[in-house]
Amino acid sequence: MSEHLPIAFIFPGQGSQEPGMGRELAEHFPVARQTFEEADTVLGFPISSLCFNGPAEELQLTANTQPAILACSVAAYRVLSEKGITPSYVAGHSLGEYSALVAAGSLTFADALRIVRHRGQYMQEAVPAGMGAMAALLGISREKVQDLCASCADGEMVSPANFNSPGQIVVAGTACAVQRVVEAATLAGAKKAVLLKVSAPFHCALMLPAQQRLTPELQATAFAELAMPLINNVRAEEIRTGDAARRGLIDQIPAPVLWEDSIRRLRSLGVTTFVEVGPGRVLTALLRQIDREAQGLNVEDLKSLEKSQAALSAPA
Repeated sequence: MSEHLPIAFIFPGQGSQEPGMGRELAEHFPVARQTFEEADTVLGFPISSLCFNGPAEELQLTANTQPAILACSVAAYRVLSEKGITPSYVAGHSLGEYSALVAAGSLTFADALRIVRHRGQYMQEAVPAGMGAMAALLGISREKVQDLCASCADGEMVSPANFNSPGQIVVAGTACAVQRVVEAATLAGAKKAVLLKVSAPFHCALMLPAQQRLTPELQATAFAELAMPLINNVRAEEIRTGDAARRGLIDQIPAPVLWEDSIRRLRSLGVTTFVEVGPGRVLTALLRQIDREAQGLNVEDLKSLEKSQAALSAPA
């Protein structure tokens, strides 16, 4: 199918994070069920039960959320692959880059599970609870956001963390500095500025301790050449080698996610159809904000799978 239609599979770094995620696919497709069984074995605890049944509070802990989203995304990818639906390109938002590298054959699922479990722990432990924060700024330019971060830092740390779309930029840093940015953003013309419910200030310099702890593990992990190009978070550029894949995962931890740039890069390569593979529709919503002419589909359960199959089978 991908021979006739340039498709990009995009993998979420966050999702619904609600009990029930991945359950329908596991109930109906042996390959999805086997994926969750493998995740349980590798992690040494039943992540499948956590995904399917909760409790939500435990599922939403960062150290559990990251492998849970990875498992759901890989399960959905394997179902699509079994049906002959394969991508021309892959990309993943933050954590989603691990899922994308599993799909591209660069990183084994078992290695990805082990690493993201630690990644979540290290990120959580990098900043004491309550000391960091993140906020979404809507309807304000990149330049203004960068200026606000510089003027509101006041000796503390705050910087852009996610360039998600033309209308949505997320900042991260110390709690007080982020609060100052939120207060100043409305006066600077933002349509909305809201603090996010997150457990840590991701993708900023406060994550350097997490990067230092995870780097040796990534360096000790085997990365193969990619079966299809990946557009990475750090530079929004195509990568094809295992070494570049590893370097991108190391660099992304304290660096902003260039998601809007990544989607625009894929569009410039001729991609017209994007399939969000994994729980939720966060990336599909962002796609509409970035480029309304692009087709956005998602696969997280039976209904969305059937809808995407029908759309991808339709004549161009």
